[in-house]
Amino acid sequence: MMHPDTKLKWISDQKGFGVVATALIPKGTITWVQDELDSVFPPETPDRLKPITRDHLEKYSFRNNKGEHILCWDIAKYMNHSFSSNCLSTAQNFEIAVRDIQIDEELTDDYGYLNLSEAFMPEDEDAERKTVFPDDILTYYKQWDKTLEPLFPVIETLDQPLFELLSEKVKDDIHEIANGKKKMPSTKNLYFEPEKSRI
Repeated sequence: MMHPDTKLKWISDQKGFGVVATALIPKGTITWVQDELDSVFPPETPDRLKPITRDHLEKYSFRNNKGEHILCWDIAKYMNHSFSSNCLSTAQNFEIAVRDIQIDEELTDDYGYLNLSEAFMPEDEDAERKTVFPDDILTYYKQWDKTLEPLFPVIETLDQPLFELLSEKVKDDIHEIANGKKKMPSTKNLYFEPEKSRI
């Protein structure tokens, strides 16, 4: 589920629709949580679909570390990519704003941790990276971890409308990580190796 202070908005002809903030979303805010309404499809599902539905699943879903396709039920499926995204995924099925997100600013993800089935070349942002690769997690997880870990102490200090959607274990983990009693699980844990999907 997306943060309630968001809406769907047309961004551009190249990007299509995107998700934008309707109020200030402070750095450290949980912006998305995988919830009970999100559809989870086994890794082999695309092979059984007709081309038109397979294309939609590939476009609007992401893969977790089990190779399952997660199709969000709400506007979360319209989150666009940025190499300097203002949201990052943790290894615990929720995302965090990594900087303040202003009203009408687009919320973005780095598709590098979504386990894409093939390389993707997004709109040029004048960034050093030009292409998203299926194994980007193995290249950038240390950078993402370094950005995320200092934000865990901030999580408990903010209004968090999505907090109730987290499992009790994840809530406990956040508290222990925030208080230095536990190490944050690395985003490397998000990685799915395609060759293992049929084993």
